[in-house]
Amino acid sequence: MSVPLEIYQAISDLLAAGKRGAVATVIGADGSTPGKEGAKMLVREDGTTVGTIGGGCTEASVWALAREAIAADAPLRERFKLSPKQAGEEGLACGGTVEVFVEPIGTSPRVILFGAGHIAGFVAQFCHLVGLEVQVVDDRAQFANTDNFPHATQIVVSDFESCFEKISVTENTYIVIVTRGHRYDQLTLSGAIKTPASYIGLIGSRIKIAHIVHNLKREGADPAKLERVHAPIGLDIGARSPEEIALSITAQLVAERRSRYVKGDETARQPFHRQEVEDLPAAEPSPRS
Repeated sequence: MSVPLEIYQAISDLLAAGKRGAVATVIGADGSTPGKEGAKMLVREDGTTVGTIGGGCTEASVWALAREAIAADAPLRERFKLSPKQAGEEGLACGGTVEVFVEPIGTSPRVILFGAGHIAGFVAQFCHLVGLEVQVVDDRAQFANTDNFPHATQIVVSDFESCFEKISVTENTYIVIVTRGHRYDQLTLSGAIKTPASYIGLIGSRIKIAHIVHNLKREGADPAKLERVHAPIGLDIGARSPEEIALSITAQLVAERRSRYVKGDETARQPFHRQEVEDLPAAEPSPRS
């Protein structure tokens, strides 16, 4: 069967926008089924669709399968059986078996590292190994360069206050804040929470993070936007060295990418409720080596 051109145009638009989705294709059909071989449906990451594979309960199941494929970033194949009874309940005079192949499309998440120190360097290496694109932002050209970050697709040398004007952040972006000091962490986080990034992580102790959150709230930051920050960043694996800390950060990024729950990861989303940050005094900026 011919596939409507609108599907291919929608796929092209999705890829051009740097977003993700999944294409479901009927690769086999037996019996009198509403979905014919070759039928396609695009499911975007936000759940909206273009095209159809026949409608009814089967299409709803394929939609759910496509969302799973997007989350797992892996192709899926499944066979659906539509009995005459099920078809009748859907108001359809049909029945049979449909086999569907679902393929995720779109770019892999892009990681933007704010800070170009030792930890950022190891995070960049690990991200490259697991197939995540990396960009680097720092205000020091002697650190933010291709010698230190050979796999980075973009390196931006800029102050942290205005750097967001020079980079592109989408829903497919992960922000990792590992600058050299509290002041720069706060400046970066202030800009990060205003972006559509699907992941924002901040390094530091819970006390330091509480101070930063307290300061940003005093400046008028939306508390709801601060709630989505992973802080302290990384999975709790008892990391101490820069390499181990980078490993814990990358592991959390992979878990985010695969939409997988990791035991203990929920604590990384709740640092702001462990103490009354409103009662804390503003922290003095202190550089971190």
